[in-house]
Amino acid sequence: MRHRIFVDAIQPTVTVTGDEFHHSVRVVRVRAGEEVEVFDRTGRVARGTIETLDRDRATVRIDEEIASREAKVAVHLAMAIIQLEKFELVLQKATELGVQSIIPLVTDRIELRRERYLGKHERWTRIVFEAVKQSGRSIFPAVEEPRAFAEVVARPGQKILFDADHEPSSSQGGEVTLFIGPEGGWSDEELALARDHGCSFERLGPRRLRAETAAIVACALVAARSGDI
Repeated sequence: MRHRIFVDAIQPTVTVTGDEFHHSVRVVRVRAGEEVEVFDRTGRVARGTIETLDRDRATVRIDEEIASREAKVAVHLAMAIIQLEKFELVLQKATELGVQSIIPLVTDRIELRRERYLGKHERWTRIVFEAVKQSGRSIFPAVEEPRAFAEVVARPGQKILFDADHEPSSSQGGEVTLFIGPEGGWSDEELALARDHGCSFERLGPRRLRAETAAIVACALVAARSGDI
């Protein structure tokens, strides 16, 4: 894949400055005449050519717009907040797999103290941004502030809760929110709430997966069902 550059808006000629210029020219070392790919805040993607390189800016001539690589089905990942390094891995991989939003869940059995995960929104958004650039996506998944499980499970729409100890129940295609619990699993109260709010239940095979593995497998499974991978 060509080097990708984020711009405010795709126009016949775009100017690249700031962090995107530094990364493209000083780190990746793109050169005049090189083909690149640009994408903007509205989800448009285009192929372009570096026309000029100055000390602190570059210009890109837009040659043609190209098709989006976004998923066919909107998938939202409601992920229990686990050990931060593992949670950030999930942010990255879920973005690569095409999710539309990520909802950090505060569940009964999360092990992190509240002060450990508050104030991480800017960092988490940056991780998602880098994953969008790397993966060829054109839309930035929203990362919500941490939400209580009871609040998120009460939202309308199709919902699938993954739990190793429950037999699968029926689920349908289309837009869906996936619920992944912490290492300690879901509490009885959370499982009851999930039933009350119409969640389908699924398992991810006969073996118990770590939370971060379960999140990645669940996103890949739903993407495969929709024909996205």
